[in-house]
Amino acid sequence: MDFDQILAKCGDFNRYQFMILALFGFINIIVSMHYFTQTVISFVPDHWCYHEKLVNMTYKEIADIYAKFENPSCTRLADINGSVVTVSTEKCEKWIYNYDFGYRSMNTELNWVCDSAYKARIGQSLFFIGSVVGTLFYGLLSDKIGRVPALILSNFCGFAGDFSTIFTKSVATFTLCRFISGLAADTNFYLMYIIVLEYIRPSMRTLGLNMAVGLFYCLGLVFTPWLAVLAGHWQIYLACTSLPILLVVLYYFVVQESAQWLVTRNDIDGAIMRLKRVARFNGRHVSQAEFDEFRRHCQMTREMQGGDDKKHATLLDMFKTPRMRKNTLILFFKSMVITLCYDAVSRNVEGMGISPFIMFSLSALAVLPSSILLVLLQDRIGRKGMASGSLLVGGLFTAAAGIAIAYQQHNHNAILLACLTIAARFGVAISYESGSQYATELIPTCVRGQGVAAVHVAGFAASFLAPYILWLGTFFKAAPSIILGVLFFAGSFVCLLLPETLNRSLPTTIEEGEVFGKGERMFDFPCLHHNDDDDSDSEMEKYKRKHSLIDAKQQVESGQYSKRKQSLIDADREEQALKDAKH
Repeated sequence: MDFDQILAKCGDFNRYQFMILALFGFINIIVSMHYFTQTVISFVPDHWCYHEKLVNMTYKEIADIYAKFENPSCTRLADINGSVVTVSTEKCEKWIYNYDFGYRSMNTELNWVCDSAYKARIGQSLFFIGSVVGTLFYGLLSDKIGRVPALILSNFCGFAGDFSTIFTKSVATFTLCRFISGLAADTNFYLMYIIVLEYIRPSMRTLGLNMAVGLFYCLGLVFTPWLAVLAGHWQIYLACTSLPILLVVLYYFVVQESAQWLVTRNDIDGAIMRLKRVARFNGRHVSQAEFDEFRRHCQMTREMQGGDDKKHATLLDMFKTPRMRKNTLILFFKSMVITLCYDAVSRNVEGMGISPFIMFSLSALAVLPSSILLVLLQDRIGRKGMASGSLLVGGLFTAAAGIAIAYQQHNHNAILLACLTIAARFGVAISYESGSQYATELIPTCVRGQGVAAVHVAGFAASFLAPYILWLGTFFKAAPSIILGVLFFAGSFVCLLLPETLNRSLPTTIEEGEVFGKGERMFDFPCLHHNDDDDSDSEMEKYKRKHSLIDAKQQVESGQYSKRKQSLIDADREEQALKDAKH
């Protein structure tokens, strides 16, 4: 009896799963506010250099006076005498701000505008660097001490960084706090993602995970700017968004550690204890004999893989076997393409001329439709088809935008270009969401934490290129869209080389990851072979079982197994023979 079978008996889509999905939803709300904190506290409204004769004027009158200057926000006036305005050669040191909805941001309070605008950008850069370091660190830590402790530590780090930012006044302390806050970015989300994925029925993963992301992440994004408006001040806003993070500490008492991870650490008793808690929470009765059968399966699997003498797998083990190495490199490349394109396409839609609070909420509304589309299609066409198809669609719209720009160099159709770019953004948003689930399912349980972390880090590293790709547009307007279109197409193609994971038993060890999907062709999609899914999965299981039993027989004949181990092999062979007879 493998893990999926014993989990089905304990309940794989019942009260416990609904609870952790709700807790995952809370994580999504926290993450949405945490990740965009830097953006919200750095909002800069319309502003003009201060002059005493402007104090009693309306904002429209001030804007009209400065309208004649090339850089009105940073131009200092020496004197204002009716319609005659004299410009000063001195730098501006004080500003008049037209606050959006009365919200006072950090940039306006510290006057980090004009020549000092770079200070806030340094903090954002350090946040990004912290996210790279934190993703690697907490990914490795989660495979060492467990998913739940790493999740709690990661979120606490995010709280410490955001809350300490409240008291910063200098660039040095601000960048340090943003680096600490960045350490939590991404790991505070995907570690809970892994926990939920491992405890939920395979056929319900797409619905549960993507609807949780679509509903709660979208809710958090839409609500975030208006929380800032309600707070009225960036420091109060930071307090309101950071303090709820401390509630994640309570997850230690209600969220069970990953039973699959405990099995890979040879802690079978710990895994069974967690499964018993899940069964009790779900109101299911599972006999001790069934747990003993699961224990025997785990022991048998461990014996086949070298017993207690085998060291724990690491990230480097993913590169030691040919098929596992190929899949890992494809996941890296796919993450780099998706993250780079998402960042570049998002930056390419700016300057809408409306309040950043309204624009932020409107753009956030795209998250829910993308999640709904994933739910409707991903379990029909499969993970591979969804990943490849969404990238292909994004590439088509991006390339179309590039062609339109090239042929309309002097008379752009703004509405057409906006529609094409937004459609491309919607496509890459779908790819971004489906990519997280695909990578988590493909990477074996024993290295899932550090493997997913490495995949995300590869994507973060690639996003450094986004500003430079957009910069090429200064030489040839269509260059960014054409380059991004090519990347979209390349990502779509390599996704076809990955095995399908829909309704399959996921790999738990490096050895299982090596044979996972073996024999599958490039264009094998579940929607085209409705009756072949189960057969394909059973063929993989037969392949693993055949080679495991051959290896066991050879080791028995060479005297490497004790009588106890031999009895386990015989028992497993008899159990499998009964299952084959039923089929």
